[in-house]
Amino acid sequence: MTILRVVALAIAACVAAVGPALAQDATTLKKQMPGQWELSTTERSKTCVVTMKADAAGQGFKLELEPACKTALPFTKDIVAWSVRGLDIVRLQDATGEAVIDFTEVEAGIFEGLRQGESVYILQDLAAARSMAKSMDQMIGDWSMVRGNGQPVCGLTLTNTEAGPDNFQVFLKPRCDAAIAQFNPTQWRLERGQIILMSKSGDIWQFEADDNAQWRRAPDTADPLIMLRQ
Repeated sequence: MTILRVVALAIAACVAAVGPALAQDATTLKKQMPGQWELSTTERSKTCVVTMKADAAGQGFKLELEPACKTALPFTKDIVAWSVRGLDIVRLQDATGEAVIDFTEVEAGIFEGLRQGESVYILQDLAAARSMAKSMDQMIGDWSMVRGNGQPVCGLTLTNTEAGPDNFQVFLKPRCDAAIAQFNPTQWRLERGQIILMSKSGDIWQFEADDNAQWRRAPDTADPLIMLRQ
């Protein structure tokens, strides 16, 4: 048996083994998607409720968009159906089956899609999205930054005033620690369970919630910086 023949047989075996797995995963995804979903910008300043159905519709499956979708997210006016492409792509498509936007799962139940020249959009379970909105509302207000020993080093205020795409204004209070004053964050957002602070220069600090209802700067260090709600 020639080497080329052996290689060809090996490739065929791999395809045969992988094929059913791909089909099974795609089938599972098709079963998981019917229901109500929220399509939104990353910070949820613009949202749209999408109801996906299991009924066939042309080259995909039926869906319904709430009336406000076309105003909030104009590109949705072209969406008439949904489908699953390949292993893990959820496609919102037009009447010809072409993608209006493709999503891939980045976390359990959270899908992310990019429209070239526009922005990143999020598709997630409607109930989970509304729970996140409640969480974001709880972030707005006065905070204190402290070191791991509890020493206060800065005060800041997170607002719901828009400060550009997907972000909101944040203000430092007087007499902050020099390192924080130099960072001087001007924008913030809540993203995938993290508080993201951003400076004018584009630097980013990330804070993650810990088991004590505190938000610790990530990655953690021996002398952590912690945000506490006031």
